[in-house]
Amino acid sequence: MKKTIITFLLCAAALLVTVSCGKSENGMMFANTAMGNFEALWHIMDEHYCFFDFKKQELGVDWNEVHDRYRAAISDNMTQMALFEVLANMLSELQDGHVNLYGTYDVGRNWHWKTDYPSNYSKELRDIYLGDDSKMAGLMEYTVLEDNIGYIVIESFQSSVSDSRLDAVLHYLSLCNGLIIDIRDNGGGSVSSAETLAARFTNEKILVGYTCYKDGPGHNDFSELIPTYISPAKNNLRWQKPVALIVNRGCFSAANDFAVMMKEMPKVRLIGDMTGGGGGMPISSELPNGWSVRFSSAPSFDARGEHVEGGIDPHQQVSLTDSDKARGVDTLIEAAREWINGMLVNP
Repeated sequence: MKKTIITFLLCAAALLVTVSCGKSENGMMFANTAMGNFEALWHIMDEHYCFFDFKKQELGVDWNEVHDRYRAAISDNMTQMALFEVLANMLSELQDGHVNLYGTYDVGRNWHWKTDYPSNYSKELRDIYLGDDSKMAGLMEYTVLEDNIGYIVIESFQSSVSDSRLDAVLHYLSLCNGLIIDIRDNGGGSVSSAETLAARFTNEKILVGYTCYKDGPGHNDFSELIPTYISPAKNNLRWQKPVALIVNRGCFSAANDFAVMMKEMPKVRLIGDMTGGGGGMPISSELPNGWSVRFSSAPSFDARGEHVEGGIDPHQQVSLTDSDKARGVDTLIEAAREWINGMLVNP
């Protein structure tokens, strides 16, 4: 995996050198005008964005049609604010949480991948289960539920996961009958943190997916698929009992990757809703006027070679019901507890 990341970073560095001066990979130069910035953005995406075929299949996005439609809204006398709105709206057609336009006064974004779906999450309910005496270790907040099931909440992978803290948490929970890991609304962060955690749930090297990278300007110019493996943590505690991973549409980027990894682990069951996706490694480039654009450059796939950009399905679909919420009960946590307790009877 480290070699894969290094390769991606080298490709990203080459991309920045190529396009940051308003020049496309095909040698086209773009002026610092409204039309020049529009064409620069469209060509940067056209040559380097990695999900055009997937977005066309899933959303019906035709990037050439998008060009012609938005080009008609560009004029030399438009304000910078109006230009930003047009460019941000054009990028929003892709419905990719890793695609952003950064201007002086705003950030172009599209969160429909999350907001168009039920959240199946309540922080208030989560806090009831954690209680007032929960423990905290880095990015993990954890407790033991009344039926002797460990409960860990991970809101983000932005910070690193240390082996010493993982050992401490797993040792504290070692007498529990099973473990619930709740990553709902985790927007991602460091993939290496997700990998470090996933390595605690396998005793053998496991194929968890594939990656590749753009190696040309065409929409289908990609390298061969590069397998991604998770190896068991060496000289550290590894969990051997059932694990329920609770997910929802708010699980994005590195959290989505963690769900992809954990779905391949033994004794692990994903419970909740489809994850939010974000299966492309983001990199950035610059327009002639200095605005920055971030976009997905390298796609990820699951162990069967299927895209994970649109999210992955759980093993068990569970929704948070209004009746449970009114009673102070989290439907998803209760489903996870029921599955773990059932595993004790029928492993």
